[in-house]
Amino acid sequence: MTGPGSPDATDHTVFGGVDSHADTIHVAVVTDRGGHVADAEFPTTTPGYTAAIAFLTAHGTVTAIGVEGTSSYGSGFTRAARQAGLTVVEVNRPDRAERRRIGKSDPIDAYAAARAVLSGRASSAPKDDTITGIRALHNAARSAVKARTATLNQIGHTLIGAPDDIRAKYGALQGDKRIEALARLRPTGDGIRIAILTALRTLAKRVRALTEEHHALTAALDDLVTGLNPGLRATYGVGPDTAAQLLITAGGNPDRLRTEASFAALCGVAPVPASSGKTNRHRLSRGGDRAANAALYRIALVRMSSDQRTRDYVDRQTKAGRTKKEIIRLLKRAIAREIFRCLTTTVAVPEIADLRPARRAKNITLTAVANHFGVWPAVISTIERGTRRDDTLANAYRDWLTAA
Repeated sequence: MTGPGSPDATDHTVFGGVDSHADTIHVAVVTDRGGHVADAEFPTTTPGYTAAIAFLTAHGTVTAIGVEGTSSYGSGFTRAARQAGLTVVEVNRPDRAERRRIGKSDPIDAYAAARAVLSGRASSAPKDDTITGIRALHNAARSAVKARTATLNQIGHTLIGAPDDIRAKYGALQGDKRIEALARLRPTGDGIRIAILTALRTLAKRVRALTEEHHALTAALDDLVTGLNPGLRATYGVGPDTAAQLLITAGGNPDRLRTEASFAALCGVAPVPASSGKTNRHRLSRGGDRAANAALYRIALVRMSSDQRTRDYVDRQTKAGRTKKEIIRLLKRAIAREIFRCLTTTVAVPEIADLRPARRAKNITLTAVANHFGVWPAVISTIERGTRRDDTLANAYRDWLTAA
């Protein structure tokens, strides 16, 4: 084995591996045949990343570096290595069988990451920085929803144990009406009543604040998602939350998605072979990104309720004897195919900005348009604002405005 101080050290081709943590990263170097060369620990700071890259390049020509946690603890090193012109590969943690066999430590994990790149087991490019902002806003919006739900549950539990008159008055109200009534409370009465009413008013105001916070975050998220991939956002049934989740799962760089089948497997909607001997069958995939799977599920539900083409498909499959669960699985697989096209290619988005000015120029109300096409006025409004995509209705609407 050639040491870093040998004259021909830089003539060797080496592979790097990084086990990342909050405060430190452990870097390992292996030869192109898998032999251990050296390993060292560095802090997760800019000088630490520079020293780690210098440590890697001192042992030879670095072909690629496998990094665990490229989107979390290893994001700083990944960014620095890419800026230095090095190839970074995303590495999943070793499987449990290997960990039971060889144990676990920072050097072991770093060497395992390097060998994963060398063997080809790890070959995915890390997610780029375009998703960082979307991930941050998406997480913040999700946390606001969770906090709002917890607060609503707390209001319900408080009302259960409240005095009879309070429970009767506010327990009968539902949704926003209850929140608005509780937020306007002026606690009066004895000590217990004042305490309960004060708690209910405080919780109601918290719900209102969290609702406004979620709306603001969703609007900001929608702007980011639409700017990054307008074709995905314009796809029927895809809202800001589902579009953000699919972008987070796929990453901003299309080269991570090699085939449509691999994206379907990533989302957990590709049937898994389960054949043996004379048995030839597939089973439901329970792997993949379950958040992406849930996003595809919500898109399928939206299309089943409001997209005529999807409703016709559901009717045909129902007549063929398939259950609702089986039909949803088929729909999710088909939707994954459509989403893959939006993520990897530029999809043209029909122009709709001319619809509202044309309608207003002719003094036509939303209600008149909705009555003509047999839909609710809100449907026409969402098409004009671009929050709902229905190319057939939009084109028919444009032709009708032209002739009106």
